[in-house]
Amino acid sequence: QVQLVESGGGLVQAGGSLRLSCIASGLTFSKYAMAWFRQAPGKEREFIAVVSQTGINTYYADSVKGRTTIFRNNAKNTVFLEMNILKPEDTAVYYCAARVSYSFPKIQRTEYNYWGQGTQVTVSS
Repeated sequence: QVQLVESGGGLVQAGGSLRLSCIASGLTFSKYAMAWFRQAPGKEREFIAVVSQTGINTYYADSVKGRTTIFRNNAKNTVFLEMNILKPEDTAVYYCAARVSYSFPKIQRTEYNYWGQGTQVTVSS
């Protein structure tokens, strides 16, 4: 059974930083591209960032580019998302997702095979 478990969310002040983690189990982690999405209340789930199977290639949404880093540790089946200069509009539930394909990058939620339950990030102004 595949499981993706996010952690690291919480309440952060605007301008601050955070690091989210997602630990995967039940799959061969190194065969999956890993992505982060987020969903704010009343909005569609949107793509944030994706990292390729080896960790060499990354791709970011314009809304977070330049202040966000996605990276992974295949030895620990973990993918990370670091965000800096947080803004109130970054408030959302953040989800990690896994895709078993070498086609890169993929940014549509329907293209991902597995999802975590999400972790809430709230940025106060």
